Amino acid sequence: MSVALVTGASSGIGAAIAISFADAGWEVMAAGRDEGRLEEVADVSDSLAIWSGELRESEECDELVADTIDEFGRLDCLVNCAGILLRGDAVETSDDDWRDTMAINLDVPFYLSRAALPHLQESQGSIVNLSSNWGLQAGQRAVAYCTSKGALNMLTRAMARDTAPDGVRVNAVCPGGVDTPMLAAAAADADNDVDELLQQIADHSPNGRIATPEEIAALVLFLASDAASHITGTTVPIDGGLSA
Repeated sequence: MSVALVTGASSGIGAAIAISFADAGWEVMAAGRDEGRLEEVADVSDSLAIWSGELRESEECDELVADTIDEFGRLDCLVNCAGILLRGDAVETSDDDWRDTMAINLDVPFYLSRAALPHLQESQGSIVNLSSNWGLQAGQRAVAYCTSKGALNMLTRAMARDTAPDGVRVNAVCPGGVDTPMLAAAAADADNDVDELLQQIADHSPNGRIATPEEIAALVLFLASDAASHITGTTVPIDGGLSA
């Protein structure tokens, strides 16, 4: 039995990842803030357990990892998927928006990874971080988000170098636009029509469409699998060719 811990699992990409792991025969701890939505995700499979709460401080992250071990007895993959996107350039970005973005997009993956690594060393497991193509090349009016994802990519590489001798792999996936509630919320925050934004993203993509959460989940599951046993320290774009 393999066990995955997936954050941000109440909707969007995180929910798709949790379900894809369960469908592949993994036991899954699906973590998020919205208990009602988590219960809906868990209804999909008996292999899914849920953990509802805030993840901002290191103690909360330690508790989540400990609860996962108590529930399943082991951990084989940590998927850091929880994230926020607050729009604004440097002048528009408040102190609170900057700190919130760094806390959720960078601090929490670090805290969870630190807590999970002793268990992943035992299982020869892996970490998959959900980054963004805006961590590879900057986007407009998202200075905090781009910075946090660029830092997450470097965290991925640095941890991969440190953990490779222990048999633990660390990778990141870098999606472009994905049809998720977070993208819709970001569009509303910028006073954009959601459908128009989705069409703009599709029009700018070389393959002419926007990604689905399930496509991102399939890549995450592959990176956690034995088929990717020699892949570590990578930041993999999955953006329809946009970053090319």
